[in-house]
Amino acid sequence: MIRKFTNWCVVAVTVMLTAASFDVYSQGETLFKNKCSTCHQIFKDGTGPKLYNVREKWASEGAKEGSIYAWVNNWQKAAATDPYAEQVSKIKPTSMNQFPDLTKEDIDAIFNYVDAQQDPATKVAEGPGGSTDVTVEQESGNTWLWIVAGLIFVTIILTLGGVRRQLSQAVAEKEGGNVNDYPSYGAEVRQWMWKNKIYVGITGLVVTLALLIMGIQALGNINVMEAYQPSQPIDFPHSVHAGINGIDCKYCHNSADKSRTAGIPTVNVCMNCHKQISGNTPEQEAKIKKIYEAAGWDGSEYTGKTKPLVWNKVHVLPDHVYFSHQQHVVVGGVDCKQCHGDMTKQQQTARIVPVEELNKIEGNIPLTKPTLTMGWCIECHSEKGITDGPLSDKKSGYYDEIHRRLMNNDRTLYDKYLKDGKVTVRELGGWECAKCHY
Repeated sequence: MIRKFTNWCVVAVTVMLTAASFDVYSQGETLFKNKCSTCHQIFKDGTGPKLYNVREKWASEGAKEGSIYAWVNNWQKAAATDPYAEQVSKIKPTSMNQFPDLTKEDIDAIFNYVDAQQDPATKVAEGPGGSTDVTVEQESGNTWLWIVAGLIFVTIILTLGGVRRQLSQAVAEKEGGNVNDYPSYGAEVRQWMWKNKIYVGITGLVVTLALLIMGIQALGNINVMEAYQPSQPIDFPHSVHAGINGIDCKYCHNSADKSRTAGIPTVNVCMNCHKQISGNTPEQEAKIKKIYEAAGWDGSEYTGKTKPLVWNKVHVLPDHVYFSHQQHVVVGGVDCKQCHGDMTKQQQTARIVPVEELNKIEGNIPLTKPTLTMGWCIECHSEKGITDGPLSDKKSGYYDEIHRRLMNNDRTLYDKYLKDGKVTVRELGGWECAKCHY
């Protein structure tokens, strides 16, 4: 059916382009759900305006070219350089989150996904006798279209192959040949593969290596959750609470220096302030009202009728991994921003901050592995210094004992540790498996 290597190339390119389309569409859907869906809907205005055909709207109303991409990355900079962006910034009382990590391709993937959806309010005319409103459910994707197209494509190939085979048999019969001697499909394919064994071998090798690499990459990405940000029952802008208001992290996460986990604050902690602070705008009042409902507060007293808030967990470690906030915060002296980012500027409730963003924060140890992976942890243990100098400088009974044993038993090893001016976690056993794994 396919006689030349060039045809194989065409088919391979088609398959790769189709796969790329799947990947781009899936990427747009994932980014929209992780980054945008908390505030934006596709066809309705919510906390933020609807996103359907937003690129066309900006272009038609005079926005500067590329301004919408700058808006998504940092709306304040966009508003300062584009009058239309400044106008948009005044439509809603709330400020949009900043997403400096999103590339132009990422933003286009989001908008392409949004624009591919069908409005559920679409109305279809019934005919001359009247009209009927038909509610069309929003599609979660158009994967089925690609599947149908693929089936049609395969059917066409098989049909053409069958026609070619019948014509070849008719020609052979007309020329006096024996039709029964005509090779079967399997034999024909084997003959073709043998005739083009070099091309078949190269193609098979390339496909095998590609599948092997894709499989290894897929295995390496299991549980890699960088930029993961689940939706939450209430938007909690850390930039307001920890930034503008200067609330200490441990006021809400009071077990960070006492326990394995930092803890999620109870609604009673929220009520310490929000008994008096009910919001300055209708939107803020609506959000704070959820806190009142959770606490059973009617504005003047507690009614006892509570409605607990269900928060979605952001940082999830496998069951076989041990991690203690107390050990890292108290003993290790690790600043919250090393793992969680600068929460005084974090407008989102909570998310897993990509390592590239963490590396930009002043004072953080620059790392290369994805956040919350094993490589990220052991790389930090290799670079993090327990103390810049002898262990006795820590003024800790635990480290004083280690200092004494090294001085008495292995002074050469201790001098080796101190050659770079610090003693790292790794040098005191921070890479031992049992430190983190049961």
